Amino acid sequence: MAVAGDEPPTPPHSPATAPTAVPLLAPRDGVPPVVCDPEDLQLAVRRLAAGSGPVAVDAERASGYRYGQRAYLVQLRRAGAGTVLIDPVPLRDLSAVGAALATTEWVVHAASQDLPCLAELGMRPSSVFDTELAGRLLGHSRVGLGALVESELGLLLEKGHAAADWSTRPLPEPWLRYAALDVEVLVELRDVLATQLAEQGKTGWAEQEFAAIVAAGPPPPRVDPWRRTSGLHRIRSRRQLAVARSLWEARDRAGQARDISPGRVLPDLAIVAAALAMPSSEAALVALPEFAGRGQRRHSRLWWEAVERALAEPEAALPANSRVPVGPPPARAWPDRDPAAAGRLAACRAAMAELSERWATPVENLLAPDTLRRLCWTPPDPIDAGTVADHFRQHGARPWQVELITGPVVAALTAAAQPPD
Repeated sequence: MAVAGDEPPTPPHSPATAPTAVPLLAPRDGVPPVVCDPEDLQLAVRRLAAGSGPVAVDAERASGYRYGQRAYLVQLRRAGAGTVLIDPVPLRDLSAVGAALATTEWVVHAASQDLPCLAELGMRPSSVFDTELAGRLLGHSRVGLGALVESELGLLLEKGHAAADWSTRPLPEPWLRYAALDVEVLVELRDVLATQLAEQGKTGWAEQEFAAIVAAGPPPPRVDPWRRTSGLHRIRSRRQLAVARSLWEARDRAGQARDISPGRVLPDLAIVAAALAMPSSEAALVALPEFAGRGQRRHSRLWWEAVERALAEPEAALPANSRVPVGPPPARAWPDRDPAAAGRLAACRAAMAELSERWATPVENLLAPDTLRRLCWTPPDPIDAGTVADHFRQHGARPWQVELITGPVVAALTAAAQPPD
């Protein structure tokens, strides 16, 4: 495993004049029929189980159209099995697919996006190879699937349907072709990136990162998710925040009940406008320009009742003006609140930037920024390799990260603690 004292290999780079990428227009075996009944699913499971080597896995969602992040199409490709497209809407349970591939490595691009919706269907991998994360560890400047396929395989993937409404039925043939192509060369890309990881001495890094992805459970529910409403920073009073919260919650319930993305039920700008205006009646609410749409007017009673609930809330129940911080304050406030901590953070960031450049890996992949901020805000006593490494491990750093960055960070903290000459 590479450590801080080793000489890192030269990272991969694109030639000054790259050959023109060849468009990948159609799957080599054609677009397969979509599996949408139990009998065909059993046949597909047997095919996948009889295949060999890693399996490419992808999923298409209907983000921005439907409520939640569930999958509306699952794509798989494995040597000896070909490409399989599965419609999970009528089937609902794909645990048989997961069981057939229980000991198989899944090749996924941006696994953290797809694995949760696949887990909802009963598909959970025992090992993964994340091509996006591999690209980041390798220092590739562009790590989207299309960009990596182009730079590493010389092929051009069409990406025109990425944001489509995949809940549409029947799915148009061009969309199915696009979906099949997304897994067409994913295993080939995996092999190229695995070779590069080995050449750079980063195979161990990647293996630990991939194992952490598999071990991670579902993300915890967000605290006060309504505070992510776009434009909420314009609201100052607690009563206005209560109106925004109440409208957000009513919108979320309506979106879930109607299976529509909440933002399509009521835009964020309408929530913020109502909170700022503090209307005194339903008529005043729908008179706002942001509520002029037919959908907003049709459900005006729902929105007004949400406003009324907020207006009637007791003072003690009103939300705070800002979320109580869980960790250190924003770094921009450190020079005023704790100049010594600001100095520690600046020194550690410089050390991390040097490591990032040396190993051609983004800083955020070397260590979670929040972990570094917490260390600099409240450093251990004493500051040494053992206490700093313990801090990193307690906050989820992988062994390769601890080994690589502990020495430089300890040196930076120590230097920052020295009085100026």
